[in-house]
Amino acid sequence: MNDAIYWSAARLARTIRAGEMSSREIVDACLARIEEVNTDINAVVQFVAERARAEAVELDRLTASGQFRGPLHGVPITIKDSLDSEGIVSTGGTLGRREFVPRQDAPVVARLRAAGAVLLGKTNTPELTLSGETNNLIYGRSCNPYDTRRSPGGSSGASAAIIACAGSALELGSDTGGSIREPAHLCGIAGIKPTSGRTPRSGHIVPYGGVLDSLTQIGPMARYVEDLVLALPIICGPDGRDPAVVPVAMGDPVAIDLRRLRVAWYADNGIVSPDPEIQRVVGETAQALQGQVALIENHLMPGMRELVDLTTELRESSNAGVIQRLLERYATTQAGPDLDGYLTEKSLAASDRVDPALLEAIDEARSRALSLFTDYDAILCPPSHALARPHKASHGDSFDDWSYMTIQNLLGWPGATVRAGSSAGGLPVGVQIVAAPWREDIVLALALKVESLMGGYQRPPI
Repeated sequence: MNDAIYWSAARLARTIRAGEMSSREIVDACLARIEEVNTDINAVVQFVAERARAEAVELDRLTASGQFRGPLHGVPITIKDSLDSEGIVSTGGTLGRREFVPRQDAPVVARLRAAGAVLLGKTNTPELTLSGETNNLIYGRSCNPYDTRRSPGGSSGASAAIIACAGSALELGSDTGGSIREPAHLCGIAGIKPTSGRTPRSGHIVPYGGVLDSLTQIGPMARYVEDLVLALPIICGPDGRDPAVVPVAMGDPVAIDLRRLRVAWYADNGIVSPDPEIQRVVGETAQALQGQVALIENHLMPGMRELVDLTTELRESSNAGVIQRLLERYATTQAGPDLDGYLTEKSLAASDRVDPALLEAIDEARSRALSLFTDYDAILCPPSHALARPHKASHGDSFDDWSYMTIQNLLGWPGATVRAGSSAGGLPVGVQIVAAPWREDIVLALALKVESLMGGYQRPPI
């Protein structure tokens, strides 16, 4: 096996630029790796191998003449099937789009390709991205590469799985309630949900707009944090379509002085106690940061119960109507079983009755939560309450169970997951790092340090 498939995207880009490896060589190696593992994990559901090889050859021709398309020149990537990809079937996991072929890339996809990335194919997603399991009626179920009897999570579970297996150097995931951060934790990689308003959602199966607009963000996923640092600025900024995206400059994580940072940490939010292995790894990470930062102390963010309750009320009062309209929009007449729980007669009757007082209460709670950053610069906490679980085990989860992640979607704060340890049984254990709006530089600076202290990515057994 070509060990280069396990390298970071940044290292691959440097090696290709230096002429020490061709893009075609690494593209072929990643395609071979996908072929080797995909029967077991069912992560990549659409392939464009010949197109990818042709693009790699053209990029190698440019390299030979001293020309480079961008910072990802020649690097192989995959893209979650919830994002439109020009010329490739892009289903979003819903039957109404089983044969849908977009005429253009989603802006975030186009930006990666314009930076020189080579798209190998599309990765699986639950229907409309709205499940903690990666499973749908078109492509079936994806599996965790550390134990195929277990789920890789959702909704970016297949994205996380193929990155962990080194079939791809970089991915884009989407996160409405933890769908980047939990799969990254379950599959032992890194991923970041940016601040609300950072990245355009145009061309995503759950589009911008509506009462849930601020919850969904697009962000990069990779084996190494340095690749999040590389890719995030590429995909950010207005696209002329998504009206919520703000042109805020991205700070440089390298410029952050960790010795000045004040970090609050907690291993249990008082709502759902995480698996003891997760609590242990969060505690060990906090201990490792002692002396690396100005202050790290155990401190639970105030108002947690209120934030989770507000998230639950907002989602329960709007989910069914949003889902029903999306299914109609995509001409889906048969929804998959993972959406059935949202579309009961009771939930449909209650849907689309969002009380203006609820929206006011959310804004007030978001305002109060910001006071945390008077005393602290970042939060270290679990990315989930559970390790990778058997398939279907998450079907009974409530928003309480997702509380380590969903509150960041409600608040709009950036959050990243990075592997910081392993369970006794060899499953990955991640930690989550959160900061104030627009401070992805702090999140990523701390994630880089945690990765270096705690070991980061480890190869799966598959």
